[in-house]
Amino acid sequence: MSVRWGIVGPGRIASKVVADFPHVPGAEVVAVASRSAERARVFADAHGVDRVHASYRAIVEDDGVDVLYIATPHPQHRAVALAALRAGKAVLVEKAFTVTPAATREIVDVAEAAGVFAMEAMWTRFQPAIVRMRELIADGAIGEVQSVQADLGAQHPTDPSDRFYDPSVGGGALFDVGVYPISFAQMVLGAPDAVAAHGVLAPSGVDVEEAVLLSYPDGRTASLLASLRCATPGAARVVGTGGWIDVPPRFHHPSAIVLCRNGAEPERIDAPALGAGYSHELREVTDCVADGRTQSAVMPLADTVVVQDVMDAVARQLGMEPQEGPAEL
Repeated sequence: MSVRWGIVGPGRIASKVVADFPHVPGAEVVAVASRSAERARVFADAHGVDRVHASYRAIVEDDGVDVLYIATPHPQHRAVALAALRAGKAVLVEKAFTVTPAATREIVDVAEAAGVFAMEAMWTRFQPAIVRMRELIADGAIGEVQSVQADLGAQHPTDPSDRFYDPSVGGGALFDVGVYPISFAQMVLGAPDAVAAHGVLAPSGVDVEEAVLLSYPDGRTASLLASLRCATPGAARVVGTGGWIDVPPRFHHPSAIVLCRNGAEPERIDAPALGAGYSHELREVTDCVADGRTQSAVMPLADTVVVQDVMDAVARQLGMEPQEGPAEL
């Protein structure tokens, strides 16, 4: 029996994600929901989805759906996720999970109380190259890890009306691109002891760029950069006492890594993704739901909470005031 998926928010990212379902055994997309019936119908026709819902409440109440992929703007994740979990539906919530630690903890608490699966859609952790990188680190290939360096930036339209500059939909660099280097650092180093951030805000109050330093009691560090105004390589490096691992651009969905052991020639390890790269996280969720698991061991909710706390520290230091969405549909 297949796991039946519903799509909430038929936008650009949802279209990319849905295109990877043919690579996911045991999964099928059966429904889509939007506040615009026309938008939902266009998406359904383009991707061969049978059922169309003109409200988020309707898909939450659809008994023929097992798991919802939530791809609405960040502040809207909260209400949909809470309603879905309370209805017994598993959720895959697009990154950033929410825009405040309080909302993230609220969703986590409801998921755990209901015993229903929930996961942040941080596809990076499921990329075969990143999986291999983590295996090498665990095996001691570069000794004791001491630091992480990562950047991710792109030049986006500077029109104040663009969604990237609209705080009501979670605009800014932090929740769209900054979440990637922060999550990458958390994946490798865990929860930091301190966060220091310096950046630039747009007139609307959202961030356009920030440099972030994470520090740990034992001296480990992460140096991170996120930007909406500058295109950056999008590379990452994990440095240890016995060498380092380079993750070539773009590090959040790489096709290879380069292992550099001290005193040895660099070793390129190719590990391309299946499809566009979303298939791996989709398979994780599908397998977890089919097996009755309530969390992913690769992307546990505790990690999402830490990442959200770091982003909150960055936002506060930059003078941002993220606008969280309502708790009810």
